[in-house]
Amino acid sequence: MSSLEGFDASQVEPNDGYDVLPAGEYRVCIVSAPLKPTKSGTGELINLELQVLDGQYQNRKIFDRINWKNPNPKAQEIGRATLSSICRAVGVLTPKDTSELLNRPLRCKVKIKRTEQYGDQNEVVKYSADKAGPTQPPATGDGGGSASAWAQTMGEA
Repeated sequence: MSSLEGFDASQVEPNDGYDVLPAGEYRVCIVSAPLKPTKSGTGELINLELQVLDGQYQNRKIFDRINWKNPNPKAQEIGRATLSSICRAVGVLTPKDTSELLNRPLRCKVKIKRTEQYGDQNEVVKYSADKAGPTQPPATGDGGGSASAWAQTMGEA
Protein backbone atom coordinates (compact mmCIF):
# COMPACT_ATOMS: atom_id res chain seq x y z
CA MET A 1 0.00 0.00 0.00
CA SER A 2 1.02 3.60 -0.58
CA SER A 3 0.75 6.29 2.05
CA LEU A 4 -1.73 9.12 1.52
CA GLU A 5 -0.77 10.82 4.77
CA GLY A 6 -1.60 14.52 4.71
CA PHE A 7 -4.24 14.31 1.95
CA ASP A 8 -7.59 15.97 2.77
CA ALA A 9 -10.21 15.48 0.02
CA SER A 10 -12.32 18.27 1.51
CA GLN A 11 -9.56 20.70 0.48
CA VAL A 12 -9.42 19.60 -3.19
CA GLU A 13 -12.14 20.02 -5.81
CA PRO A 14 -13.17 16.60 -7.17
CA ASN A 15 -12.58 15.63 -10.77
CA ASP A 16 -15.97 15.31 -12.44
CA GLY A 17 -14.47 13.81 -15.60
CA TYR A 18 -13.96 15.40 -18.97
CA ASP A 19 -15.84 15.30 -22.22
CA VAL A 20 -13.89 15.34 -25.46
CA LEU A 21 -12.84 18.73 -26.76
CA PRO A 22 -14.86 20.08 -29.68
CA ALA A 23 -13.31 19.55 -33.11
CA GLY A 24 -11.07 22.46 -34.00
CA GLU A 25 -7.58 23.88 -33.75
CA TYR A 26 -5.87 24.44 -30.40
CA ARG A 27 -2.68 26.16 -29.25
CA VAL A 28 -0.85 23.50 -27.23
CA CYS A 29 2.52 22.37 -25.98
CA ILE A 30 3.81 18.86 -25.47
CA VAL A 31 4.23 18.23 -21.75
CA SER A 32 5.21 14.56 -21.91
CA ALA A 33 6.53 12.34 -24.69
CA PRO A 34 7.86 9.01 -23.39
CA LEU A 35 8.68 6.09 -25.67
CA LYS A 36 6.53 3.05 -24.88
CA PRO A 37 6.43 -0.44 -26.37
CA THR A 38 3.47 -1.23 -28.62
CA LYS A 39 0.82 -3.55 -27.23
CA SER A 40 2.25 -6.40 -29.33
CA GLY A 41 5.77 -5.61 -28.15
CA THR A 42 7.10 -5.46 -31.72
CA GLY A 43 7.54 -1.71 -31.93
CA GLU A 44 7.65 1.60 -30.05
CA LEU A 45 5.24 4.50 -29.75
CA ILE A 46 5.83 8.08 -28.70
CA ASN A 47 3.01 8.76 -26.24
CA LEU A 48 2.28 12.47 -26.48
CA GLU A 49 0.49 14.39 -23.79
CA LEU A 50 -0.45 17.85 -25.03
CA GLN A 51 -1.77 20.69 -22.89
CA VAL A 52 -4.05 23.42 -24.26
CA LEU A 53 -2.37 26.77 -23.56
CA ASP A 54 -5.25 29.23 -23.71
CA GLY A 55 -8.92 29.83 -24.37
CA GLN A 56 -11.96 28.11 -22.95
CA TYR A 57 -10.15 24.76 -22.70
CA GLN A 58 -6.88 26.04 -21.17
CA ASN A 59 -4.97 23.32 -19.28
CA ARG A 60 -7.06 20.49 -20.76
CA LYS A 61 -5.11 17.54 -22.15
CA ILE A 62 -5.06 15.97 -25.60
CA PHE A 63 -3.29 12.68 -26.20
CA ASP A 64 -1.68 11.27 -29.33
CA ARG A 65 0.48 8.25 -30.15
CA ILE A 66 3.07 8.20 -32.90
CA ASN A 67 4.51 5.02 -34.36
CA TRP A 68 8.25 5.42 -33.93
CA LYS A 69 9.28 1.84 -34.67
CA ASN A 70 6.84 -0.54 -36.28
CA PRO A 71 7.21 -3.74 -38.31
CA ASN A 72 4.65 -2.28 -40.72
CA PRO A 73 6.67 0.11 -42.93
CA LYS A 74 3.61 2.22 -43.81
CA ALA A 75 2.68 2.72 -40.12
CA GLN A 76 6.26 3.76 -39.35
CA GLU A 77 6.33 6.10 -42.37
CA ILE A 78 3.11 7.81 -41.22
CA GLY A 79 4.47 8.12 -37.68
CA ARG A 80 7.72 9.66 -38.81
CA ALA A 81 5.88 12.11 -41.09
CA THR A 82 3.80 13.19 -38.07
CA LEU A 83 6.96 13.57 -36.00
CA SER A 84 8.46 15.67 -38.81
CA SER A 85 5.40 17.98 -38.66
CA ILE A 86 5.88 18.39 -34.91
CA CYS A 87 9.63 19.03 -35.21
CA ARG A 88 9.08 21.68 -37.87
CA ALA A 89 6.27 23.27 -35.83
CA VAL A 90 8.46 23.66 -32.73
CA GLY A 91 11.67 24.53 -34.58
CA VAL A 92 13.70 21.45 -33.57
CA LEU A 93 14.62 19.66 -36.80
CA THR A 94 17.10 17.12 -35.41
CA PRO A 95 16.04 16.18 -31.88
CA LYS A 96 18.23 13.70 -30.04
CA ASP A 97 15.51 12.98 -27.47
CA THR A 98 11.76 13.57 -27.16
CA SER A 99 12.47 15.95 -24.26
CA GLU A 100 13.66 18.52 -26.81
CA LEU A 101 10.06 18.80 -28.06
CA LEU A 102 8.57 19.63 -24.66
CA ASN A 103 7.11 22.98 -23.59
CA ARG A 104 7.27 24.60 -27.01
CA PRO A 105 4.02 26.06 -28.36
CA LEU A 106 2.50 24.61 -31.51
CA ARG A 107 -0.97 24.14 -32.92
CA CYS A 108 -2.89 20.93 -33.36
CA LYS A 109 -6.10 20.29 -35.21
CA VAL A 110 -8.36 17.70 -33.59
CA LYS A 111 -11.46 15.89 -34.66
CA ILE A 112 -13.83 13.68 -32.73
CA LYS A 113 -13.43 9.99 -33.45
CA ARG A 114 -16.45 7.88 -32.60
CA THR A 115 -15.81 4.29 -31.56
CA GLU A 116 -18.28 1.73 -30.34
CA GLN A 117 -15.84 0.26 -27.84
CA TYR A 118 -14.49 3.47 -26.25
CA GLY A 119 -17.05 6.15 -27.15
CA ASP A 120 -16.02 9.56 -28.43
CA GLN A 121 -12.33 10.44 -28.39
CA ASN A 122 -10.22 13.30 -29.67
CA GLU A 123 -7.89 12.47 -32.53
CA VAL A 124 -5.09 14.79 -33.64
CA VAL A 125 -5.15 15.12 -37.43
CA LYS A 126 -2.59 17.89 -37.98
CA TYR A 127 0.29 19.72 -36.28
CA SER A 128 1.50 23.16 -37.36
CA ALA A 129 3.60 26.07 -36.15
CA ASP A 130 2.15 28.48 -33.62
CA LYS A 131 2.07 31.95 -35.11
CA ALA A 132 0.90 33.52 -31.83
CA GLY A 133 4.05 32.96 -29.77
CA PRO A 134 7.70 31.99 -29.69
CA THR A 135 8.80 28.63 -31.04
CA GLN A 136 10.83 28.02 -27.91
CA PRO A 137 10.79 29.31 -24.36
CA PRO A 138 13.00 32.28 -23.60
CA ALA A 139 16.16 31.55 -21.67
CA THR A 140 15.76 31.91 -17.94
CA GLY A 141 18.84 32.84 -15.98
CA ASP A 142 19.97 31.24 -12.75
CA GLY A 143 19.54 34.55 -10.92
CA GLY A 144 16.16 33.86 -9.33
CA GLY A 145 13.64 36.70 -9.31
CA SER A 146 10.10 36.41 -10.61
CA ALA A 147 8.95 33.59 -12.86
CA SER A 148 9.13 34.20 -16.58
CA ALA A 149 5.97 34.84 -18.59
CA TRP A 150 6.67 31.48 -20.25
CA ALA A 151 6.56 29.64 -16.92
CA GLN A 152 3.35 31.45 -16.02
CA THR A 153 1.79 30.45 -19.35
CA MET A 154 2.96 26.89 -18.76
CA GLY A 155 1.57 26.82 -15.23
CA GLU A 156 5.04 26.43 -13.75
CA ALA A 157 5.08 29.69 -11.81
